[in-house]
Amino acid sequence: MDVVFGPVPSRRLGRSLGVNNIPDKICTYACVYCQIGATLRMYSERKEFYEPVEIYQAVKSRVENSEKVDYITFVPDGEPTIDRNLGKTAAMLKSLGKVAVITNSSLIYREDVRNDLLNFDYVSLKLDAITPRIWKKVNRPYRELVLGDILEAMLDFRKEFRGKVVTETMLVGDINYDGELEKLAEFIGELKPDISYISIPTRPPAEHWVHAPDEKIIAKAHALFSQKVKTELLIGYEGNEFATTGNFEQDIMSITAVHPMREEAVLALLHKCNESQEKLKEMIRDGKLIKVDYDGETYYMRALPSRKYMVKEGAR
Repeated sequence: MDVVFGPVPSRRLGRSLGVNNIPDKICTYACVYCQIGATLRMYSERKEFYEPVEIYQAVKSRVENSEKVDYITFVPDGEPTIDRNLGKTAAMLKSLGKVAVITNSSLIYREDVRNDLLNFDYVSLKLDAITPRIWKKVNRPYRELVLGDILEAMLDFRKEFRGKVVTETMLVGDINYDGELEKLAEFIGELKPDISYISIPTRPPAEHWVHAPDEKIIAKAHALFSQKVKTELLIGYEGNEFATTGNFEQDIMSITAVHPMREEAVLALLHKCNESQEKLKEMIRDGKLIKVDYDGETYYMRALPSRKYMVKEGAR
């Protein structure tokens, strides 16, 4: 599997070149809304997966052959901070451009993780809940994690980090947010991110019952958060301007590893690569892609393998 994909259009980062530094769905959370599907392996121990020089060479090649890259972004299949080489790799990549990471914040209580994050220009911290009940319902964390430790460490990291910090809060329908939005707003006010983003499920989620919350919940959250910091909604569509290498199968497998694509974007990519829709049908028949209807739109996602991934010997 390619460790680099894109550039893809990002609502936060412009033209984002993705770095997929974690094999399929190894994560600390099993979020009900995850766009990649169910978590295959859960743990909180850091391990090594790819050599930093391997990622550097792949990113360097893609940057040199792309028209524009605003950020080199670690946004993998699982939680990027599980990668023990994260800091070392980020430091190497800074010679190629600005480096960002989108983390679920779950391991930020570890000093080595906070030190690794200091190598980035942009850090996005997940913040879906303040109350353990809601945290466990929505994020379904690994059993060893403690929400209080995570929240305290987020505040510590913010005091030390000199780059751009944003938070992202996913709101899900059928969750009782009574009193929770106020608690989230208070914590965000204390954290003082550069921007607080509010998201809703816009792509096929891991659990079939997940859907967007009532508009009143979204409006209330925005009003509360906005009283503390600059707040924006992430509820729109990014567009279809995905970069291409000219190889449709390679491009769509790389992109959909972490970013399900709407049908119109897939058809646009087919056209750019001079491929017919028969190629798309063939990949579905071969079990490489799956077609999913969600919220009135059709998406294409990479089919996740059931095999387990091996990590490097001695990486415990």
